[in-house]
Amino acid sequence: MSKDTEKSERYNQGMATRRSVLGDAHVDRATANITEFDKGFQEFITEGAWGSVWSSDHWSKRERSMVTIALLAALGHDEEVAMHVRAAANTGATIEDIREAMMHVAVYAGVPAANSAIKIVKKTYSEMGIDLNKVGENK
Repeated sequence: MSKDTEKSERYNQGMATRRSVLGDAHVDRATANITEFDKGFQEFITEGAWGSVWSSDHWSKRERSMVTIALLAALGHDEEVAMHVRAAANTGATIEDIREAMMHVAVYAGVPAANSAIKIVKKTYSEMGIDLNKVGENK
């Protein structure tokens, strides 16, 4: 597929959803780095993950964000955890939501997985300029 007009409807929906969740800058960087080697993979995740799963209207983007972060944390996918924590600013998942997701990871996937992910979450929020000592102060 070399032209956008040749892309499937699911691909186009996936790209729109991907941009709404991850942001244009992230997606632009990712697509600029596509080679012939990973072109098929990129099309697959854009259609499958973003065009099907993330574009479904059964769950909100906030709910998907929390589940995704918990699953990635449980599986130890550190870079993806950080990416989806940053994306939470676009999905409506709050710091409190992510904190609760980490508690679920601790109970269902183990304390070591949650402990590792919490370090990544804290580092990511720090890089975003968010002071986690102020969480919940406005309640």
